[in-house]
Amino acid sequence: MSNHELNSEDKISLHHDPYFPDFKAECIIVDKVYFSCQQRECFEKVCVPIPCDGDFQFVDIIFNPGEIIKNTIVITPIPNRPNFSRVRFRVRITFTLKLKDKGDKKVISIKGELPEIQKDIIMFIPEARDEFKFKIVIETASQLLSEPIKEDGFLVFAVGVFIIVKVVGRVQLLIPAFSFCPEPPDCEEFIADDVCIDFDMAPFPDFFPPQLEDIDHNLL
Repeated sequence: MSNHELNSEDKISLHHDPYFPDFKAECIIVDKVYFSCQQRECFEKVCVPIPCDGDFQFVDIIFNPGEIIKNTIVITPIPNRPNFSRVRFRVRITFTLKLKDKGDKKVISIKGELPEIQKDIIMFIPEARDEFKFKIVIETASQLLSEPIKEDGFLVFAVGVFIIVKVVGRVQLLIPAFSFCPEPPDCEEFIADDVCIDFDMAPFPDFFPPQLEDIDHNLL
């Protein structure tokens, strides 16, 4: 028997296994992460111009997911490190700043953008057939590091950005599975508060004042 042949006892089976009850083997097509790494960026002074026709105060800031700027990815294989490449790209992160006018209490939104982030890193990108394509994808988590302050017509604050960079390839995987997902439960309808519901459930009040014999004599 060759080394490539397996006995029937050696073959992978998900049936009759106490650790995989009722599982069966399924092939699925998924995006597999071949390599990932993390980095962080800190911007000590981000300046956003604010309108000069009112007295505004900071309310909130909402960061959008970072994205790799189109046509900025450059992948260069490293000659002395097989399956590793130098990966360069630029990242854009936008945000929405919410300010409230202290006068009329109106809230306005201002679109902004953090300074571009330049990445120049080494990543594991294994050799593959010409038709197999890897993707470079990122995930970001941005957070405010200081309370925004007004300074010469600008709102000034610090921002920290956590970045995860991934090498992703679309592959077919064999996984254990129960079956297809069951039907989900019915959606819950939104019902606005109705004051009449509480009124309908309230006990009926006494219509007439109490008589003398109905009153606790200890209170007299």
